[in-house]
Amino acid sequence: MSPVIGVDPRRSLPSVDQALQRPEVQALAAGYGRAAVLRALRDTLAALRERIAAGASLPADAASELAGLLQERLEQATRPSLRRVINATGVVVHTNLGRAPLAAAAAARVAEVASGYSNLEYDLASGERGQREVHAESRLSALLDVEAALVVNNCAAAVLLAVNTLAEGREVLVSRGELVEIGGSFRIPDVLRKAGARLREVGTTNRTRLSDYRAALSADTALVLKVHPSNFRIVGFTEETDVAELSALAREAGVPLMEDQGSGLLFRLEGELAAEATVRGSLAAGVEVVTFSGDKILGGPQAGLLVGPRRLLSPMRTNPLYRALRVDKMTLAALDATLLEHESGRAGERVPVLRMIQADRAELRRRAEALAAALAERAPGLRPAVIETTSAVGGGAAPVAELKTAAVSLDPGPAGADRLAAALRAGSPPVVVRVADDRVVVDLRTVPAEDEAVLLAALARAAPSP
Repeated sequence: MSPVIGVDPRRSLPSVDQALQRPEVQALAAGYGRAAVLRALRDTLAALRERIAAGASLPADAASELAGLLQERLEQATRPSLRRVINATGVVVHTNLGRAPLAAAAAARVAEVASGYSNLEYDLASGERGQREVHAESRLSALLDVEAALVVNNCAAAVLLAVNTLAEGREVLVSRGELVEIGGSFRIPDVLRKAGARLREVGTTNRTRLSDYRAALSADTALVLKVHPSNFRIVGFTEETDVAELSALAREAGVPLMEDQGSGLLFRLEGELAAEATVRGSLAAGVEVVTFSGDKILGGPQAGLLVGPRRLLSPMRTNPLYRALRVDKMTLAALDATLLEHESGRAGERVPVLRMIQADRAELRRRAEALAAALAERAPGLRPAVIETTSAVGGGAAPVAELKTAAVSLDPGPAGADRLAAALRAGSPPVVVRVADDRVVVDLRTVPAEDEAVLLAALARAAPSP
C-alpha cells in the first residue's frame, strides 16, 4: 500500500497577489502605502515559509492572521530610528542619550523656526541680505562681555577652527597632562594635527610648571593651549600652572592663550559644582579665546562655541573651514533661546540640565519613596527599596563631582538585572536604567516629574511575575 503523502502546509499560505486582495490588507495599504505593504507582505510570507521549512507548525487560521503579522512588521518598519527615551540612570549629561534636553522655550523656538521661513540671513529693517551671526552669537558676546563669539557644530570643531586659524604650520604648546582623549576616541593631538599645527608637549603627565612653558616658547610658537581635563582627574603628586600666570607669560611672548573649557558652565554654581571651572572665570584670568560645548552644562543644543577678542575671532570667521563647520537655523534658534534663559537669571529653574544638577536632595528622596510605594502595589515582585546613592553630571563634565541622591533599587528576580534592563529598553517608550550589584537602580534625578506615571507603567509591565 502506498504511503499517504501529506499536503505541504506552505500551500495553505496565500500568494502575494491573493493576500493583496484581502480587505484587511487593502486597509493597511491605504494607511501605509502600497509599496510599503507589498515589501512587508513579501517579507512576512517568506518568514512564515521559513518557519514551516524548519519544522514549525502554524495555526490552522494562519492565513487569516496574516494581516495582524503584517501590521506588526509595518509598525516596526515605520517606527522612527531616533526616539525619545526616559533616562533613569541619574547621569544628567548622558552622551549616549543625546546629552542635554532642551528647555521648553528652546524646543518651542526650534519648532517655530523649523516649520516656516525665518530671517536667518535677512535684515528685516533694510530688506537686504543679513548675517546669521547677529542671532545667538551677539547674545553670547553680551552675556560674557566679550568682543566676539562664533558658533560651530561641536567643541572639537571649535578647537579645529581656532588652531587652524591661529597656528597652521606652527607650534602649539600643550601640557602633557592635558593631551586628553574625548568621546568617540577623538584625541587632542589628532585634532591639532588635522588643524595643520605641530604639537609641542610641555612638562610631564602629572606636573607642569610655568618654567616648562617658558622653556618651550620659541619663535615658532603660535599658540598656548590649555585643555580642561573634563573627563578625568590626576590626583596625588601633581602641579598645574596658574592660568593668570600663564596668561601673563603668553602676553609677554606675544602669542594668544586659548583654553578648551569644554563643559560650558558660564557662571559658578553652588554646591557640588562650586569648584568647577567657568567660562567667565577663564576669561577673567586672562585667557583670550575660550571654546566650550553648547550641549553640556550650558544646557542647549549640540554646538561648539568660541568667545574672545575680535582680532582673533574675525580671521576664524573668514576661514573656509568656518563655512564647513557652521550650524543651521534650528541650532541657532535653540542656542539663542537657551542663552536668553541664562540672561534672565532663571536658567537654574528653566534649563533642565541645571535644574537636575541642582535638584533638592530631600525632594528626590520624596519622589523615590512615592515611586517605591506605587511599585510595591503594582509590581510587588520587584521588591522596591529606596537607597542612598550618587548621580553623575556626565558628558565629560565635572568628573569628580558627586551628586548625592536617593534612588529606587529593584529586585530583577531569577532572570537577573540585565534581563530586566533589556525589557525596559524594549518598551515604549524605552526606559534606560543602571545596573549595580545585580539590581536595577532607578534614579529620578534625570526623570521629569511629568514622566513619572509613564515610568511607573513601564516598570510594572517589565516586572517579572511574582
